[in-house]
Amino acid sequence: MTRLITLNELKDISDKKILREGITLNKIIYNASQKENRNIFLSYSSKDSDVLPAVIEILEGHNGRVYIDKGDNRLPNPPSVETAEILKDTIKKLPRMVVFVTDNSKDSKWIPWELGLGDGAKTNYDIAIFPSSDKMYDTTWLEQEYLGLYRRIVWGKLKGHKDELWMVLNFKNNTANPLSDWLDTNSTRGIL
Repeated sequence: MTRLITLNELKDISDKKILREGITLNKIIYNASQKENRNIFLSYSSKDSDVLPAVIEILEGHNGRVYIDKGDNRLPNPPSVETAEILKDTIKKLPRMVVFVTDNSKDSKWIPWELGLGDGAKTNYDIAIFPSSDKMYDTTWLEQEYLGLYRRIVWGKLKGHKDELWMVLNFKNNTANPLSDWLDTNSTRGIL
C-alpha cells in the first residue's frame, strides 16, 4: 500500500534539517539552487516554501540534484519575459521534472505553465507529481484532472524490497520504480 507524505511530516523533516544544519530556511533553499549538475526541475508554489527543504532532501537523498528558481541569480526581479525564457530553457535541458503539488498549487500561475512546458518537452516517464496534503490518503489535489496523467512520488511497500521506500508510481498499470532508480538518469543530457 502506498501513501502520500503529509504536510506536517514534511514540515517536521524541514525543521529537523534546519536544526541539524544550523541555517535558515532561505539558506537551505539558496544552497540547493547553487549546486551543479542538476537533473530535476522542481516546480512548486512559493506558498509551500516552508516545506521545500524536506522535498529537496528527499529528492537529493535518492540521486536527485534539484534546480529551483529561488536563488537563481539569472532570473530578474520582478519576473518578466526573460524569467519565462530562462525557465523554459531550464525545463527543456533537465532530464526530469517533479511538480510538488499541494492545495496551494491550484492558485499558482507558474505551475500549470511549467508543467505544460515539461509535457511538451519530455516523455510522460520523465515527469512525476509529488503530492502532499494534510492527510496521507487525500486525493483532492486530483481536482486538477491533468495531474492524473503523470506518475506520482509516494511512500510504501514495493514488491522485491524488504522495507518501505520512496517510489515513482505509475497508477495506470500499478507498477513502480524506486525513486533513486527513476532519478538516476546515467547521462549527461540536460545537466545544468
